[in-house]
Amino acid sequence: MNSSKSPGLAGFGVLKNTTCHTENKISVFFSIIFMTVGILSNSLAIAILMKAYQRFRQKSKASFLLLASGLVVTDLFGHLINGAIAVFVYASDKDWIRFNQYNILCSVFGICMVFFGLCPLFLGSVMAVERCIGVTKPIFHSTKMTSRHVKMMLTMVCLFAVLIALLPILRFRAYQIQASRTWCFYKTEHVEDWEDRFYLLLFSCLGLLALAISFLCNAVTGITLLRVKFKSQQRQGRSHHFEMIIQLLAIMCVSCICWSPFLVTMARIGINESRSKETCETILFALRMATWNQILDPWVYILLRKAVLKNLYKITRGCCGAHIVNFHMWELSSIKNSLKVAAISESPVSSKQINLQPLNSMGQ
Repeated sequence: MNSSKSPGLAGFGVLKNTTCHTENKISVFFSIIFMTVGILSNSLAIAILMKAYQRFRQKSKASFLLLASGLVVTDLFGHLINGAIAVFVYASDKDWIRFNQYNILCSVFGICMVFFGLCPLFLGSVMAVERCIGVTKPIFHSTKMTSRHVKMMLTMVCLFAVLIALLPILRFRAYQIQASRTWCFYKTEHVEDWEDRFYLLLFSCLGLLALAISFLCNAVTGITLLRVKFKSQQRQGRSHHFEMIIQLLAIMCVSCICWSPFLVTMARIGINESRSKETCETILFALRMATWNQILDPWVYILLRKAVLKNLYKITRGCCGAHIVNFHMWELSSIKNSLKVAAISESPVSSKQINLQPLNSMGQ
C-alpha cells in the first residue's frame, strides 16, 4: 500500500484512511438512473439540434447550433464514459486494489473527469462569444464565422481540454483515488507540493474564467439587443437572437449553479494547501452538483425551443389576459418571419432584388 515502494500503486495512498463512506446499493442505483437520464436527455437534444441545423445550415444560426451540438455531444460522452466507470467501481465494491493494480483505470477516470468537466465550460464560453460577435458585429460574423471556422474552434477547444487533462500524466503525476473511493482526480488530501496545488488552481481558474467570459459576453449581447429593441421600430430579423440568448443565459445559470461549488472548493484546497478544512463529504457533494450540469444542459435546448416558447406564450396570454399581446419585448409569433428576413438580408443578391422590385413596380 505504500506508494513509495510500488509505483504501480501510486494512487492507493488515500485508501489507508478513508474518512467518508457511501452506500453501495443506493449509489449504484442512483448512478445508473442518472447515467440513463443523462444519455436519453442528451440524445434527444442532439436530435433536436441536428434537425434545426439542417434547417438553418446557411443562416446565421447555424454556427450557434453547431457549437451547441458539440456541447451536448460532449455531455453525452461524459455520461457514457464517466458513468460507466463509476457504476463499475460501485459494482466492484470499490475494491481498487483488485482491479487497478497499475493505476490505469484511475488515470483514465481522472483524465475523463478533467476533460468532460472543462470542455463543456469552454464550449459554453465560446458560444457566448460567438453570439456576442453575431449581434454586435453581424457583417464580420457572416463573413468570418463559417461552418469551417466553427469546426476548427470546436477542435481547438477539445484539444486544449485534452492537454489540460493529460498534463499530470505527461509530468508523471498519477491521478489519485479520492477519500470516498468512488472517483479519481487531482490530489486533494495533504496537498503540499507546488505542482499538486498548480493542477487544482489551473482547473478551478480555467473553469471560473470560462464562466466569467460567458457572463460578460451574454451581458453585452443582452444589452445590445435591448437597445436595438427600444430604439428601432423594425423588430424583424432580431427575434431569433432573443431565442438564442435565452438559451445561453439558461446554460450560464445552470453552469454557475452546478459548477461553482466544485470549482471554488478545488481553488480553496489549492490555496490553503495542507491547511484546507474541506471534508470528503463537502467535496463529494460539490462533485454531485457538478454532474447535474450534464443532465440539465440538454433540457435547455429541449424546453427553450421556439415551438415550446410559443406555446408557453399563448398559454400565458390566455391566462393573463389580452393586454400582453402588444408587449413587444419578446414577440415569439414573429420568430418565423424574422428568420426568413434574416436569411434574405444575409444574401447580397437577394437584397438587391428586393430593393429593385419596388422601383420596377413604380416604373410600371
